Amino acid sequence: MTSVCMYFQVHQPFRLRRFWPDDRSGFFRYFDERSNKEIFERVSRKCYTPANRVLLDSIDEHKGEFRFSLSITGTLLEQCKLWGEEVLESFRELAKTGAVEFLDETFYHSLSSLFEDKTEFIEEVKEHRKIVYDLLGVKPQVFRNTELLYNNSIAKIASELGYSAILTEGADHMLDGRSPNVLYRAKGSGLPILFRNYKLSDDIGYRFSARWWEGYPLTAEKWASWASGVKEDFINIFMDYETFGEHQWEETGIFDFLEKLPEEVLKNGMEFSTPSEIALKYSPVAEIDIGDFSTISWADMERDTSAWLGNDMQRRCFEEIKLLEPFVKKTGDPEILRIWKHLLTSDHYYYMCTKWLGDGDVHSYFSVHSTPFEAAVNFMAVLMDFKARVFRSLTQ
Repeated sequence: MTSVCMYFQVHQPFRLRRFWPDDRSGFFRYFDERSNKEIFERVSRKCYTPANRVLLDSIDEHKGEFRFSLSITGTLLEQCKLWGEEVLESFRELAKTGAVEFLDETFYHSLSSLFEDKTEFIEEVKEHRKIVYDLLGVKPQVFRNTELLYNNSIAKIASELGYSAILTEGADHMLDGRSPNVLYRAKGSGLPILFRNYKLSDDIGYRFSARWWEGYPLTAEKWASWASGVKEDFINIFMDYETFGEHQWEETGIFDFLEKLPEEVLKNGMEFSTPSEIALKYSPVAEIDIGDFSTISWADMERDTSAWLGNDMQRRCFEEIKLLEPFVKKTGDPEILRIWKHLLTSDHYYYMCTKWLGDGDVHSYFSVHSTPFEAAVNFMAVLMDFKARVFRSLTQ
């Protein structure tokens, strides 16, 4: 019986404010409290609250047969504590069902896994593990990195930290004709790898409301019939949770689709499994070798790191942040350290991307900047002011 493994990424960053030096101090000298609160409350109203309700009802209706996984970033959990305790409580209700597996990642949804020295990456993973346990009462067993960034080194660290499996993108250039619907193992660590079936995932996440698409309109019955045509071990369906109600508005019928999907999948002779269940149930069929210079992700057509480090602006900002690490940590100041970690969040670099067409539209979503160039200039303005604060702290 083919397993459907559904995973949703739940994330909002702390976006930078349009920076100009003033008398503000602390965290919100650099991060836009008003805009971040407004976006969080909007997405909670349109997505998190109604989607959680639909999923809770489906779990109850199908008596444990419907199972899925969530990865909630530390930044989103922080925002829940600040502005949406009721949203946090709805995630706790999902955790209590026992039908939802929560995954670990970097607390700050950061690019720290791309540092040569992985110390910061490991610290952030441990921070995330702690906040998930503190707020949701669960201990994740499976790892998914920021934006599904993956290479052998990342898998090795995940294995050493005790995770039973890792998730990443089923990129064509990496699989080279092999199927994403079976389990693989990572070179060097042997960690089981679950690869995203991007076609069946993107039919929901990107094409659901696309009237130009030959599959439009997409119904739960139609999607389940396509999935049932996969006669392999499992199908990994990974997407942003904001697909439901935010990227695909309620008016498109996306919640009706989500409500009916479990029944249609089960009716077509398939079952639902979580990532840890997949790793236990199946054996890897082959080894996957992804070197550090061939890192893959689920972003854009390239499925590599170019969404965040593809132009000179992005690379310069990232290098400047990396160079600050020893000085920030030497200050021993928790607030300075927190600000620096939030400046590692991948979204800041994503907003600087100069790709156009469809990918360019995706990069501008949720950005408070009108152009990628404005995003880069603003980031550097923040960075210069923050750098001065770091060095003042070291010389006092």
